[in-house]
Amino acid sequence: MKDLLGRLTWFYAVLALVLSGAWVTPSHAQQQKPTVDVSVSFMSQYVWRGEAHSRDSLVIQPSYTFGYEGAFVNIWQNIDTNPWESGMDNLNETDFTFGYNKNLGPVTVEGGYIWYALSGAYDSHELYVSGTLNTILNPKLTIYREIGHYPGTYITLGVSQDVPIGSYVGMGNMDLHLGAKISYLASNDKGAYPDGNNANKDFNDFKDGLIYASLTFPIANGVTLSPELDCSFPLSKKAGELLSLPQFDAGRSGQNTFIYGGVTLDVSF
Repeated sequence: MKDLLGRLTWFYAVLALVLSGAWVTPSHAQQQKPTVDVSVSFMSQYVWRGEAHSRDSLVIQPSYTFGYEGAFVNIWQNIDTNPWESGMDNLNETDFTFGYNKNLGPVTVEGGYIWYALSGAYDSHELYVSGTLNTILNPKLTIYREIGHYPGTYITLGVSQDVPIGSYVGMGNMDLHLGAKISYLASNDKGAYPDGNNANKDFNDFKDGLIYASLTFPIANGVTLSPELDCSFPLSKKAGELLSLPQFDAGRSGQNTFIYGGVTLDVSF
């Protein structure tokens, strides 16, 4: 826990220097408006890439995003109010994302680096690139490559659509957000991701699917409230075996499909 807090202190100090200096020193930069988005999610379970990392407890997930001219920094945390594993910290994960996105007309591209600071496990480091077609269903392809521990390549293909469903007391549109995603994992670490029940072979197959729906209520200028419902499930027999392992189903040893939900309060400036 001390190591994690030390990393957080270092990161926030660097971030404060960046925000106080780099974005506002040139006179022309002062005319550009940085964006800040702060949100907090209250979820019934923490599920990541088909893997359950909490059980029978409320998880609180704050997120802070600072953006400027396509470049952005995001800090995301997971706080488990009642960790399932003895000795596990309540604050057990903090992710730092440094990225850049660019709208190229019919396509929006994005790339960046993610540092997963984990409590009780090796940190993970990923590079990623994505492309989104700006058309109906907004098909999006993303490729993640682990460059630290747990080497492997994780690929997702998703679709999503916002459906306006009317205004809400004059504060903007109320939107229904629907989406689905499939994934493929080509692991190079059989110790972390074995081939189903075969511990001597790397996992290389379709991994997890996700379908989700959320409803966004504008409650004030720049403030929204969004309840959501998610369903995560394995996409192959080997994925079902993998995701049923105790480390991936929060110790349940057999469950690999998860239905969970929550609500997110978001404030943007």
